[in-house]
Amino acid sequence: MILTVTLNPAVDKNCRLDELHIGAVNRLSTAICWPGGKGINVTRVLRQFKLPVTAIGFLGGNNGKMIEEAVEQLGADCFFTHVEGETRVNTNLIEENGRVTEILEPGPRITGKNLEEFMKCYVGCLEQCNLVVLSGSFPQGVPTNFYATLIKLANAYGVKTVLDASGEALRAGLEAAPYLVKPNKAELEQLVGRALPTGKALTEEANKLLEKGIQKVVVSLGSEGMLYVDREGSFFAPAKAVSVVSTVGCGDTAVASLCMSEIAGDDRQMALRKAVALSAANATTEGCGQIPMELYLELL
Repeated sequence: MILTVTLNPAVDKNCRLDELHIGAVNRLSTAICWPGGKGINVTRVLRQFKLPVTAIGFLGGNNGKMIEEAVEQLGADCFFTHVEGETRVNTNLIEENGRVTEILEPGPRITGKNLEEFMKCYVGCLEQCNLVVLSGSFPQGVPTNFYATLIKLANAYGVKTVLDASGEALRAGLEAAPYLVKPNKAELEQLVGRALPTGKALTEEANKLLEKGIQKVVVSLGSEGMLYVDREGSFFAPAKAVSVVSTVGCGDTAVASLCMSEIAGDDRQMALRKAVALSAANATTEGCGQIPMELYLELL
C-alpha cells in the first residue's frame, strides 16, 4: 500500500483568460474546480492505475469535506485529521499563451492537538504501507522540520519515502535522508543558491544529495524532460512535444509514476521513461489524474 501525505490540501481552481492584466478587470472564459494539493494529485493518478492508496493530511470546513468525499470516490482509504478553519483554494490563471499565474491561499492554522492526532494516524499507517509520499507545502502551525520528522519515523519502520517539496521544507527534509527526492530545476537552484544552467551542473548537485544518504534524485526540467541520478549513474530523458492544455499537476504525475515503478520493480531507465511519458500525457488534459492512456503508451 502507498501512503500519500497532503498536509496542505486545496481546492484547485483553473481559470482561463486571453491575457492577464495586472491592476485591471480580468474576465474569465472558463473556471473549473477540483480537489487538489500535491498529495491529492498523486493519489488520483495512482488510483487511475488501480494501486491501493491511503490518503492522510489536514482538512477543514466545506472545502475539506468536498476533498475527502472526492478522494473516497476514487477508491482510496481516507484518514484525514479534521481541523478548525477552511481548507484553502488555489487559483491558477491560465493565459492563451500558456503562461500560468498561481494564487495560493495559506490554509488553516494547525494546532498542537491537530499535530498529535495526525502523528497517531501516521504511525498507524506506517505499519501497513511500504511507500510514503510526502509532497507539498505546510499549512500555518506546522514546523519546517516536519517532513524530516516523518521521514525519520518511516526510516525506523523500514518504509521508503518520496519527498516532493520546496524551500525550507525541502532543505530540512533532505537531512533525514528520504529514499527518493524529486525537485524541479528551480527548486534545486533555490536549494543550492546558484543557477544550474547545464546538465553537468544539475548532475553534480544531485550527486551531492546522494551523499546525504538519499538513494535517488529525479530533477524535473519541464518541457525539456527529466534527469534521474542514483549511485549507478545519471540518465536523461527528453520530453516529447505534446499539445499542452495545462501543466498543473505534471510534477505530481511524475511522482506517482516513480512510485508505481518502485512497486513494479522497474529498472531506472524504464522508471524515467514512464515518468516523462506520463507527465507529458497529463499536460494534454485539464487538471491532474485523467491521463489519456493511448497517448501515454504512444509517448512511452
